[in-house]
Amino acid sequence: MNGGKIQQVWLNSHEAFDASGRFQSEVQRKASRAILYCKSGKLGANVSECPDCGHVEFHNNSCRNRNCPCCQAVQKELWVDKRGAEVIDAPYFHVVFTVPHELNGLIYCNQALLYGLLHKCCAQTILELSADKKRLGATPGIVQVLHTWNQELLYHVHMHCIVSGGGLTPDRKIRKAGGRFFIPVRVLRDKFKGKYLAGLDSLYKGGKLAFSSACEGLRDTRGWAGFRDGLYKKEWCPYIKETFNGFGNAMEYLGRYTHKIAISNSRILSVDERRVTFSVRRHFKWSGDCTVAAN
Repeated sequence: MNGGKIQQVWLNSHEAFDASGRFQSEVQRKASRAILYCKSGKLGANVSECPDCGHVEFHNNSCRNRNCPCCQAVQKELWVDKRGAEVIDAPYFHVVFTVPHELNGLIYCNQALLYGLLHKCCAQTILELSADKKRLGATPGIVQVLHTWNQELLYHVHMHCIVSGGGLTPDRKIRKAGGRFFIPVRVLRDKFKGKYLAGLDSLYKGGKLAFSSACEGLRDTRGWAGFRDGLYKKEWCPYIKETFNGFGNAMEYLGRYTHKIAISNSRILSVDERRVTFSVRRHFKWSGDCTVAAN
C-alpha cells in the first residue's frame, strides 16, 4: 500500500461504513473509491525501463481525484502556478466568513443550495463594500475556498477568501489600498449577515429548503420566524486572519486546501482497526491530539 495512513483508515473502516446505510453523496462515494484504489494496483500500472541497463520498475497508477491526499501534490502546485498569472502588485488579505452553528442542521440537508448562497454572499459583501470610494473604490480580486470542517473534523461551515488590496476602478485603472484591510470588520459582519439571512429567508418562502427531522420545527412559519430572528440577534464572526506579503504566499496557503480531504497524512499519528489518533491545532498552535473510533 502506497497511499499512507489516510488510505489505511479507509481500508480499515470504509466497508463497514458503506454497509451502515449512512447517507453519502455521489461525490463522497467517488472520492472514497479513489482513495481506496489510489496507487494500489487496482487502477493499473505503468512500466519504466532504463534504455542503458534494461532495469525495469513498475509504478501503480494514482487515482487523480481532486480530493485524494495521496496523489494531488503536483496538481496543487499547478493550481498555484496558474493563479500567479492573476497577480497584481498589492497586499493580499485573508478574510474568513463563518456562519453560526445553529445553521448546521439546515445547511447539511441543503448543501448545494446553502453552500452556493454562502459563496454568493461572501463575494457580494466584499465587492459591494470595496466599490465604495471610502473603502477602495475599485473591484478587487477574490479567490474563495469553502471549508466544512474544523481541526477536530467536526462540521464547521466557513469560507476562506483571499482578497487583493487593490482593484480595477470604473475608469479601468488600478487603485491600491494601504497596508491594512480597507473594510472594518463590523461593517463586513453586518453586511454579510444581512445578505445571508435575507437569501435564506427568500429560499424558505419560495419552498426550496428541505428539512431533516432535526429541523422539523422550522417548517412552521412561527418556528421559522423565531429561528431567523434569533440568528439576526447573534454575533456573526467574520475576521481578518492575516495579511500576506505577496500573492504567492496567499495562494500557497490556499493551495493546501484545494486538493485534499479534511485531514492530511502528516496529521495522523496512529491508525489501527479500532481507532485513529490525529494531531489538533487550536488558536494557530499545535495543542494536542484527538482520538476517534474507527467505526
